[in-house]
Amino acid sequence: MSDQDELLRIEGIRKTFPGVVALDSVDFDLRRGEVHVLLGENGAGKSTLIKMLSGAYRPDAGRILVGGEEVRIHGAQDSERLGIATIYQEFNLVPDLTVAENIFLGRQPCRFGLIDRKTMEADAAELLERVGVNVSPRARVRELGIARLQMIEIAKALSLDTRALIMDEPTAVLTSEEVEKLFAIVRRLREDGVGVVFITHHLEEIAALGDRVTVIRDGKSVGQVPASTPEDALVRLMVGRSIEQQYPRVRPDSGSDSGTGSEGDSRAGSEGDSGGALLSVEGLTRDGVFHDVSFDVRAGEVVGIAGLVGAGRTEVVRAVFGADPYDKGAVKVAGSALRRHDVNAAMEAGIGLIPEDRKGQGLLLDASVEENLGLVTMRAATHGGLVDLKGQREAAGRIAQQLGVRMTGLGQQVRTLSGGNQQKVVIGKWLLADTKVLILDEPTRGIDVGAKVEIYQLINELTAAGAAVLMISSDLPEVLGMSDRVLVMAQGRIAGELSADEATQDSVMALAVSTNTEREAPRGH
Repeated sequence: MSDQDELLRIEGIRKTFPGVVALDSVDFDLRRGEVHVLLGENGAGKSTLIKMLSGAYRPDAGRILVGGEEVRIHGAQDSERLGIATIYQEFNLVPDLTVAENIFLGRQPCRFGLIDRKTMEADAAELLERVGVNVSPRARVRELGIARLQMIEIAKALSLDTRALIMDEPTAVLTSEEVEKLFAIVRRLREDGVGVVFITHHLEEIAALGDRVTVIRDGKSVGQVPASTPEDALVRLMVGRSIEQQYPRVRPDSGSDSGTGSEGDSRAGSEGDSGGALLSVEGLTRDGVFHDVSFDVRAGEVVGIAGLVGAGRTEVVRAVFGADPYDKGAVKVAGSALRRHDVNAAMEAGIGLIPEDRKGQGLLLDASVEENLGLVTMRAATHGGLVDLKGQREAAGRIAQQLGVRMTGLGQQVRTLSGGNQQKVVIGKWLLADTKVLILDEPTRGIDVGAKVEIYQLINELTAAGAAVLMISSDLPEVLGMSDRVLVMAQGRIAGELSADEATQDSVMALAVSTNTEREAPRGH
């Protein structure tokens, strides 16, 4: 490699926050026309590193070189000027502006003192064509789906004459087809000489797209290896140990498939002994969304819900929890019917929901770990209008230690925790509430392989203690690996049920497309 091929280099970077060493002597480099994967567990320091390059943070020690010259990046403008662009998981777009206005925000071409919309929209159309997205430059951003928003972010980066593009988990919420389109664009950018820093938790993407991999563990760069490195070797570098079993489900001794129905049964699990059912859902219907959904979840059991994008899985579990309304049917806990569309009734009955959007719906990001852990139990801890703060603090400390939440203390703001530790806090608040039925919606999305196994172990502990777990996941191997039974939804209905022994990727997908072969399969997250 010649020096001319090197776009940027990071040498001995160190960054500390109060009580935490986020980065410690990290080295990293990016070459022209390559995809360099940045790999590490949640909390390893990846986000801190890319924020150094985008100007959000400044290093305490070490240096950054761009084009062979040492630079100081004090903000986004410095980063843009150096040809570095970052696409974060949370898109930086204005919903009420058009696609063209977003691409050129703050840099609109002007003529005679006025914005030259014709030129702006023509330039935007050219950029959109380059990234292969068929969308009008005049379309409002709020009308577009996630995949198109991502392409607009890439077009925006290209409009800045970007030489180094940083992509933070760009595939996390994309379907398989959308991922392939994204990969095609990234490969095209590589051919054009753009260097791409690609952050992902999906190990299978590394060999498919990457050239080199740098692994960060506990704030240190622990290795740089070819993208062809076997997955088990990458895992060892990431977590410092081998993970013997990716899905460590401990299944019940008996009864795990006693209620297995056949394909298309109107009531999943109705043939078996439902006496042990903690959660019973009977004929749940919401016009135009889901229809005649029935199933049981027994004590000590994990029931997975699989299906394609738009099958109605999240809508059903939100209705079960009382967060959304339904028109017909019943939800029962231990045989007692719950009031319809009443979250408090569901919580009092022992149902907990860990939502798909943990940041937006599961946590108060600006509150502390202690405050978040006490959200569900606050009412029970209030006597005479006063909250038992000492009791809440002791309980929060106990559960945080039990779950192994990595934090500086209970007072740490939840926003500053890694994704895996944020998810532990969401689970922890329901454990404190002595939850009988825990609903998990995409429980490991955006979480690294080490933290995933920790979440799976928590599921095992819950079911061993007699809880019932209902789990939605778009990661089909996760559903197969952790479920005692699998319900498959298609177009708002239960298309069938499979025991753990019967459930395979082929059998699940056959049911998932049984009423609609046009929808595409979602990708594992």
